[in-house]
Amino acid sequence: MTLAETLHLHTATVPARDELADLVQRAVDGDREAFDKVMIETQKRVMSVAWRMLGDEADARDAAQETFLRVYKYLGRFDVTKDFNAWLYGITINACRDLASKRKYHEPIEYEDEIYTNGSDAEQASLQSQQREMIARALRGLPEKERAAVVLRDIEGMSTDEVAKVLKSTPTTVRSQISTARRKIKLYCDRHAGRYQTGGTR
Repeated sequence: MTLAETLHLHTATVPARDELADLVQRAVDGDREAFDKVMIETQKRVMSVAWRMLGDEADARDAAQETFLRVYKYLGRFDVTKDFNAWLYGITINACRDLASKRKYHEPIEYEDEIYTNGSDAEQASLQSQQREMIARALRGLPEKERAAVVLRDIEGMSTDEVAKVLKSTPTTVRSQISTARRKIKLYCDRHAGRYQTGGTR
């Protein structure tokens, strides 16, 4: 099972590239309604990235709000021939970085299952929930660049080249960061699996 499948983090489908490009073009031209639609269509992905980067829902909402304030402010400078999603993710990562630098402490990430089951199904759901929480904690412990790389690549489903553009890095560096991040996540999960399964102290 992949990291994204384990965390159940794939967000709602965004509009087709041509449709989004049209909305962005209209927004760049000053159409406020088009900008609002761009924000509505992309806010779940922005929130997803912010939550995984910061590990706290309230902080993620603040980062998402700051992201769209920056998008609105700098949209006139955006080159419509470029990838808007990559530009948006870059702003999101920067907003998260700026907010994290001001934050002294945050609570660990916790995930709640939305499906209530009984018997063996409930036991399986509990194990899956524990695994998601464990991976989320492992993500939280990664250095910022590794966390950003693995979130964009493994959870948001971007290509290595796309991630490199967002992070203003090289594909080689990104591949190395992702490989290291995956190894650290696996090591963390291997070390803590027994603790979670037995209900021990975290």
